[in-house]
Amino acid sequence: MTIDSRFARDRYVIRRKILTLIGAAFHVFDHAGNVVLYSRQKAFRLREDLRLFTGEDMSHEVLRIAARQIIDFGATYEVVDSQTDQHIGSLRRRGFKSLLRDEWTFLDPDGREIGRVIEDDSGLAILRRVIDVVTFFIPQEYHIQSNGQTIGQYRRRRNPFVHRVEVNLTADSTGHIDRRLALAGGLLLCAIEGRQR
Repeated sequence: MTIDSRFARDRYVIRRKILTLIGAAFHVFDHAGNVVLYSRQKAFRLREDLRLFTGEDMSHEVLRIAARQIIDFGATYEVVDSQTDQHIGSLRRRGFKSLLRDEWTFLDPDGREIGRVIEDDSGLAILRRVIDVVTFFIPQEYHIQSNGQTIGQYRRRRNPFVHRVEVNLTADSTGHIDRRLALAGGLLLCAIEGRQR
């Protein structure tokens, strides 16, 4: 099976533009600045359901990210290739652990842990939660780890109008984490983590 070339890159930038009343729009750029994917998040949903499309016309869906349950603090999000209906894996938010420092787990299609996403620094993480404006000046960094090694990074920046997550998997030369799963992680950081404050 051939994976769509949009998911064959090691670096992406995800931009979330806040749209009042109707939700948010996400543009995914490659390292050269080309838009490669698009998503629109509907407002007021009880169960998170993000769909990635090849363009803003939303005529060709390529990836689904959906919460298993309605309103679950330690939620698990299934990631599915929309073209083949193949379950790629899941991302699980580490509920109470994420109160002080964000932590997520990458799971393979059989539910086995294959990696983790851990926020950079406990002290800064607490400071960001207590004094919200800190996140405008000190970006959040998350380390993607597998088998005790750091294989990638998310860097999250925000301002009142745009949230931005940079995805860097250049250290994952063997492709241990499926790029579709890694992109889903970046989208969830953009869509979900911003609502914790």
